[in-house]
Amino acid sequence: MFFEKSFINCKFIKLFVSKKENLDKLKQKVEEADILLKDTSTNLVFGKGNPDANILFIGEAPGNNEDLQGIPFVGTAGKQLDEFLHMIDLCIDDVYIANILKYRPPNNRNPNVEEIKAHTPFLIEQIKIIQPKIIITLGNFSTKFVLSNFDVDKMKKIEGISVLHGKPVTKIINDLKFLVVPMYHPAAMLYKRSLKDDLEKDFLIVKTLL
Repeated sequence: MFFEKSFINCKFIKLFVSKKENLDKLKQKVEEADILLKDTSTNLVFGKGNPDANILFIGEAPGNNEDLQGIPFVGTAGKQLDEFLHMIDLCIDDVYIANILKYRPPNNRNPNVEEIKAHTPFLIEQIKIIQPKIIITLGNFSTKFVLSNFDVDKMKKIEGISVLHGKPVTKIINDLKFLVVPMYHPAAMLYKRSLKDDLEKDFLIVKTLL
């Protein structure tokens, strides 16, 4: 019995480390790549959390605090996200967080098509490594990218987050199968406090899916 438990635990640890190692290799690949926005940013913002998580959050792009620290969701929006996670009995150790863009756009402007095309291949690689069961897209850009089957040119055909939020969609893209739950980006609450109710309801939907 002890041998069986030890063997199972070793298998789990090996799987966990394998994903972490693959993410580390991918991070190095991104660091070495000459891609748009790299020259105007302070740090690469690759991702954070549990590489073996079943839930992957995808935001839009790093903000000023994220750019300075090289970590996604460390500012006000990050604190809001932590509160929503705690509300459904989760924490950062239960999820993984990444962004559409790996470097901050100047003045926090919206990403353009060329930038999205340059950065999202790395995001797709992150998804392939993590293999999440649930992808929570935060805001318009991540929602449109994932629901367009990772096709940037088809993003404009996808409806906006105000229509799609809180409506789970099953996706099968190549050999990846996952549930997508679109949500408002927590940062949107800074400009429209009424969105907090929508975010709370959408997080409660996620809780029913766990």
